[in-house]
Parts: sequence; structure tokens; C-alpha cells
Amino acid sequence: MTALIAALQLLLATTFLVLPVTVWFTGEAAQRAAEAEVARQGHAPGVLARHGIRFAERAWEFGLALAIGAVLGTLGALNLAGDETGRLLSWVVTPLVLAGAGFVTTSQVFATRYTEAALAKSGDPAARALDARRVIAAASSGFPSWLRPLVVVRFVLTTAGSLLVIVLLAADAYVS
Repeated sequence: MTALIAALQLLLATTFLVLPVTVWFTGEAAQRAAEAEVARQGHAPGVLARHGIRFAERAWEFGLALAIGAVLGTLGALNLAGDETGRLLSWVVTPLVLAGAGFVTTSQVFATRYTEAALAKSGDPAARALDARRVIAAASSGFPSWLRPLVVVRFVLTTAGSLLVIVLLAADAYVS
């Protein structure tokens, strides 16, 4: 059980390292592509910024994702080594990852739906007139093709994987 817990943590840690680095280097291209699509639709590109729609990573987001990856990697390594500290800290960290990162990764997986809903509720006629699907598709063209599947993998590991880690921790505690 401990090896499976560690494997899940290490896989999730990897996604929290690979995704932000990739977005850090490609996010500006995605942002420009999205803004170009907004302009093609006849609106000022600034409409995205006014509604908090960004595809480029901010420094604090980049740092936070790397920190989460480092914490999960450390937990995975501790658990793989059979260190009880890793197991104890996993009880604390895993529910936080499930709740916090689960919310964020859900919004990333369903970005088109969230963006459509946000723009539809806007009081800004330009925002309501945007075809969000085309904007998201344009932004996606600025990212590597493997990014989207990895976002889905991170979502699954963050939600179902975290739940499985909690179940395995509980089962291990029950058996011990």
C-alpha cells in the first residue's frame, strides 16, 4: 500500500512540476493567440483582462505550483522510504490537495464551460458576444498538444488519486 501511495504522490508531484514550467514558457503565446481571436471577433483584446481570463502564468502561480510539486515529491519519497513522518504528513496534506488543488484543476479541465459562463454573466456586451470556445481553442494552439491530456491526468490524480491515497492510508492504519 505504501508503494502505491508514494507512486500516486510522485506522479501528481510530476504534473505540478511539468505543467507550470510548460505554461511559463508557452503561456504568452497562448495569451496572444486568444487576444488575436478576440480581435478577429471584432472586440478589443483587453476584454479578456477585464474579466480575469489569462493563459499566461504569473510568478506567484508558478512558484505555488512548484512548491506543491516539491511538497508532494517529498511526501512520496518519504513514503517510499517507509518513513512514518511521510505517512503522518500525508494525512494532513492530502485532504488539502484534494480540496484546494481539486478546485483549481477542475476549473482548468472545464475551462471552456467556466469561461462561457463567466462571459455570459458579464454586464459587458463585448464579453457576452465573444465565442468562448473559439477563444479557448485559439489559446490552446499556443500550448504543446500534450498539455491538455496532462491537465486531465493531473485532475484525475488530484481528485480520485487523493481520495485513493486517503483510503489507502486509512486501510493501512486499520491493518497496522
